[in-house]
Amino acid sequence: MIPFQNTWPYERIGQDVYVQNCPFCGADNVLLALKPRELEDLKDGVKKLLIFPCCRGKLTLVGADSDYLLASRALSRSGGR
Repeated sequence: MIPFQNTWPYERIGQDVYVQNCPFCGADNVLLALKPRELEDLKDGVKKLLIFPCCRGKLTLVGADSDYLLASRALSRSGGR
């Protein structure tokens, strides 16, 4: 079972991948440096280092589904605020 505290919701709009809030600094509507192909790779189990452009917070992604990114560690739901 996937631990919910290690997940973060994302949205796809066209070819862009966004998160509503940054789990590190709390910035709103953050455009991620992830392409749709990389999301497919994550779904297949390929790991990816993600650096948030708003605050340079680093996160290792270990999986994804159609709604959530799965990280290697727990994420703060307060978003740094």
